[in-house]
Amino acid sequence: MKRILVTGALGQIGSELVTKLSHVYGSENIIATDIRPGRHDGPFEIVDVTDADRLYEVAKKHQTDTVMHLAAMLSAKAEEAPKKAWDINMGGLVNALEVARELDLQFFTPSSIGAFGPSTPKDMTPQDTLQRPTTMYGVNKVSGELLCDYYHERFGLDTRGVRFPGLISYVAPPGGGTTDYAVEIYYEAIKHNTYTSFIAPNTYMDMMYMPDALAAIVDLMEADPAKLKHRNAFNIAAISAAPEDFATAIQRYIPDFKLRFEVDPMRQRIAESWPNQIDATAAKEEWGFQAAYDLDAMTRDMLEKVSDKMNVKRSS
Repeated sequence: MKRILVTGALGQIGSELVTKLSHVYGSENIIATDIRPGRHDGPFEIVDVTDADRLYEVAKKHQTDTVMHLAAMLSAKAEEAPKKAWDINMGGLVNALEVARELDLQFFTPSSIGAFGPSTPKDMTPQDTLQRPTTMYGVNKVSGELLCDYYHERFGLDTRGVRFPGLISYVAPPGGGTTDYAVEIYYEAIKHNTYTSFIAPNTYMDMMYMPDALAAIVDLMEADPAKLKHRNAFNIAAISAAPEDFATAIQRYIPDFKLRFEVDPMRQRIAESWPNQIDATAAKEEWGFQAAYDLDAMTRDMLEKVSDKMNVKRSS
């Protein structure tokens, strides 16, 4: 049975991944860690990932065999504090990789579509392509992909990862990402029947519903390593959409919903540097990735779950 240490366990991905892993492997085998106190049915430890000694101490104490390193600053917040983002995103990653190397642990960390840049092909972006991001977050992600490749090639570490698109969830609040509008729009649709998007019309980005993202992590970590030609940056995607596509999907269930625009120049610039749609063929061929939710299925489930969360009764 796996013993998995999760950093950033209270974040958007981490909060749901800990629950998913607990269901798969048992909560007693999932060691949740974060920089602040939190709740978990299994072990929970306070860990600042920039403190290498503390990270090592906790991993060794709990006899972990796997690290899932999620602690990071997201794209919009990283642009506001680039030096801090480098220290957390890269310093924390190096520390986690070193712990994995010293204790011979399996290792996962996510990359992102933010690893691409304006010169990357925007439609059906290949698995292996030009990456010249123009954001600190993107620079961190490309550096992280290369670093994980290095630790695999140099030390034989079993490193694995995916490039996440924008992730949509009803559980954790948005955490300062460029794709946050795709979460906020559902809450505002239910509360006010209107939403003001900070991303401009006709700006397409890849998105994914969180259940598909969590399944992808587990499936990749359980995959036969002999079949993995790529390891640390698999393109995965489910939905390519612009703000008005979300509005159209919501209007099927809330006909009087209105979408307005008040564009945030910084986040719009980031969005325009990312692909419209990426090619996930390598993930499908090498470990069987397959998304279960399209835009309509996700919208139906999001509206239902957010309504329940907010205790709002809907007519449909």
